Amino acid sequence: MNLRAGSGAALLLPWLVLLLLTLLLRPLLPVDETRYLGVAWEMWQRGDFLVPFLNGEPYSHKPPLYFWLIHAGWWLFGVNEWWPRSVAALVSLASLLAVSRLAGLLWPKDHVTRGMVPWVLFGCVFWTAFYPWVQIDMLLVLFTLVGMIGIVQAALGRPSGWLLTGLGIGLGVLSKGPVILLHVLPVALLAPVWIDRRAGQSWLAWYGGVAVSVITGAAIALAWALPAAEVGGEAYRQAILWGQTADRMVNAFAHAHPWWWYLPWLPLLAAPWVLLPWLWRYLFIRPQDAGVRFCMSWLLATLLLVSLISGKQAKYLLPLLPVLALLITHALMHMQHTVVSQRPWLLAAVLLICGVSLAVLPGGADTATWLTGISPLWGVLLSVLAITLLLLRNVPVTRYVRLITLLSVVVIAMVQLAVFAPARPAYDLQEASRIIARAQADDRPVANLGKYHGQFHFYGRLQQPLASLTRAAAREWGRDNPQGYLVVYYAGEAPSHAEAVYAQLYRGGSLVIREGRTVSADAEVLP
Repeated sequence: MNLRAGSGAALLLPWLVLLLLTLLLRPLLPVDETRYLGVAWEMWQRGDFLVPFLNGEPYSHKPPLYFWLIHAGWWLFGVNEWWPRSVAALVSLASLLAVSRLAGLLWPKDHVTRGMVPWVLFGCVFWTAFYPWVQIDMLLVLFTLVGMIGIVQAALGRPSGWLLTGLGIGLGVLSKGPVILLHVLPVALLAPVWIDRRAGQSWLAWYGGVAVSVITGAAIALAWALPAAEVGGEAYRQAILWGQTADRMVNAFAHAHPWWWYLPWLPLLAAPWVLLPWLWRYLFIRPQDAGVRFCMSWLLATLLLVSLISGKQAKYLLPLLPVLALLITHALMHMQHTVVSQRPWLLAAVLLICGVSLAVLPGGADTATWLTGISPLWGVLLSVLAITLLLLRNVPVTRYVRLITLLSVVVIAMVQLAVFAPARPAYDLQEASRIIARAQADDRPVANLGKYHGQFHFYGRLQQPLASLTRAAAREWGRDNPQGYLVVYYAGEAPSHAEAVYAQLYRGGSLVIREGRTVSADAEVLP
């Protein structure tokens, strides 16, 4: 049985189901999702599409491409919530097509790998759980794949591949900055490791092509960066041209971790496939296979470089998921006619542990009160699914792959159904945003205690920035603005809601909107 690329269309249904489930079950989550839409909204409201803005100030943390994609949808459909929440999911779909194309270039005669690799990639639980979120990292994945396709095309004797690589680099910079170079350049520079030498091949021409791709990418990025730096002012210019990249690499202002921090994440990155012991013996690399050497050069060099960078988050490893999927799928190709007789006992055991954990999770109410709303029944159902999984045996490997991918989808869907409904009241900022918007419409000043991340901007369609206050400045602000509103956050339950304009659970604590007069009269209301 061959799994050709056309059968990948069957992935559209689980892709769509999880996306719709996410749209229906949960609101925008603070602070990242609400912040990104806050930036997009403020650019839209200002009519300024060159420099991203947040709360009235240039926003230098991210380049503009993701926000431009949101604006394109708003231009077509009007300002709405569903389009920006679908952008990353649509990009993930394009990435599934791109990884299939890359597999076809690496192993032209291997139709099984080309058709199966989207299933393997989509079946990675890290991918399945992450792709419907409002986040920029999926763009980096797509443009990394575009760059890799260009490199392989160049290796096959097509010089136009360097222009494609340059396009991937340029759009990658416009997505997340120069970090795209860490994902694309190492494998190009390591070409002598993975390219089979042929007569007449010139390494000077090869590295000249690498230089052309970098120059092309730089030209694309600078076409935005130079005008934006001129308009955004000195601080913004320093940040986008040097500060953000240098600080994150050397001394991260956020998410700083030691060099080895990514290593424990690798098994999760390769789950559930890493939990199938029968697959392990097929993962030994074959040095004579240029495609495998390409993938190993990509994986090891990039992992080393990103580990040396100070700032680290698990989602920063997303661009490595396609290369893991390529290696796993290529290993599966060698057993395409094999019937898997071994029961997935390790996968079932891990799934059973997750089910038991979900069943007892409501006992963690000391961490977040909404946890008590999780029904233990979901953990029981997950445990039953784990036990049922042990029935899976004597299945052809290509069918086995699709079943495991659908298992990932079902598990993620169950966890969403279990968690998102009870968690929603603690993360939904729509009502608070509407109250703030009405206050601004009534000319009441509004301030935020602590750093403001733009979490009310999109839902409230705010027209004015919020002042960010320290605790020391809050009482004085309250005296000067007795009718103003101050947004206050508490690690646990707020001391008193009697004088509150509005109060709700917020993440693991509480959010309260108070009038300025109550803040100036009683300092104890401040955390």
